Amino acid sequence: MKSAVLRGATALIGVALLSACAGTREHRGQVLDKELASGIQVGVDNKDSVTRTLGRPTFTGQFNPNDWYYVARDTATLAFRLPRVTDQTVLKVSFDQAGNVAAVSQTGRELIASINPSDDKTPTLGRKQSFFEELFGNIGTITQPGLGGSNRPPQQ
Repeated sequence: MKSAVLRGATALIGVALLSACAGTREHRGQVLDKELASGIQVGVDNKDSVTRTLGRPTFTGQFNPNDWYYVARDTATLAFRLPRVTDQTVLKVSFDQAGNVAAVSQTGRELIASINPSDDKTPTLGRKQSFFEELFGNIGTITQPGLGGSNRPPQQ
């Protein structure tokens, strides 16, 4: 009896541990229908018809509010690894001053930037100081006239 309970508990623990290694897929952003997106025509559609067709944009342009962006991204994650982008679509709809569609462009994964951080040091411009220069470099600067830590009034 005890061995059957022990085997059952071991099996449950094993299933629980293996389920943590399962991969997950996520979709973020717009749910873009490619046929509806390709149906937007320059000079024919306007802001109202685009809103009825695709919905509200994910975001509008920061410098030009007549640029609407629809963003969709699919990611996959395995266990404790970082998410990996499997598919991405960015649809940009530009409008003229009258609110009619002026241009439609679509991009995919090719514009995803891969940024690799530096090792242990942040690269900076300027003079590199040694440990002792940083430690003793401020000696004498606090008592100079015109600086914040001075007790003497400035000379006239």
